[in-house]
Amino acid sequence: MRVLREAYFLLLKELTTEWRERHSIGGVVLYVVSTVFVVYLAIIKVDPRVWNALLWIVILFASVNAANRSFVKERDRRALTYFQLAQPSSVLLSKMLYNSLLLTILALLAFGGFQLISEITIRRPAVFCMTLVLGASSFAVVLTFISGLASRARNAPTLMAILSFPILVPILMTVLKLSAYGIGMITDTAWKTDILVLLAIDGILISVGYLLFPYIWRE
Repeated sequence: MRVLREAYFLLLKELTTEWRERHSIGGVVLYVVSTVFVVYLAIIKVDPRVWNALLWIVILFASVNAANRSFVKERDRRALTYFQLAQPSSVLLSKMLYNSLLLTILALLAFGGFQLISEITIRRPAVFCMTLVLGASSFAVVLTFISGLASRARNAPTLMAILSFPILVPILMTVLKLSAYGIGMITDTAWKTDILVLLAIDGILISVGYLLFPYIWRE
């Protein structure tokens, strides 16, 4: 399929470009590490519920900072040639894949940092790790799609925050519930349904982005 083939090569291009400009990724990693360190200085022993909430707050804000850069390079007029070589849907899909990979790494980094400064026991590690990956991927899909829409406006960061908030809230509530189940704070047996909810949200946004993004980008 042409879209998938183009998205694959564009993903390689994103990885190569970011590797050459490692200072941008280093800034996001430094944000995660410094935030975890501040939490360590402020709270030595923390309740599991607070630990769970703080973890996802750090992941959420790191995701916003990382995804906000998604279409910065494509605002220049020189990028017109870039978009003539590939379909807009392929561009959006490659951005989603790259941000999913990046935010998953950041989520695992934040989790590792929180584990070093606390004594929280993960009773269901498989469910918890799955929640980290799916949560980070869901944040990436939402924020990349909204970033693509907001990039056409003048005040893109503000518009991105306004548009993404209503979609991020149900995702955040779902991952908080799933991670609480992974830690062992609750015994809810509907965790499989919550995972399907995250997958459904991702599928809907990818489908909407595939259909609408080409028309929005032409404006």
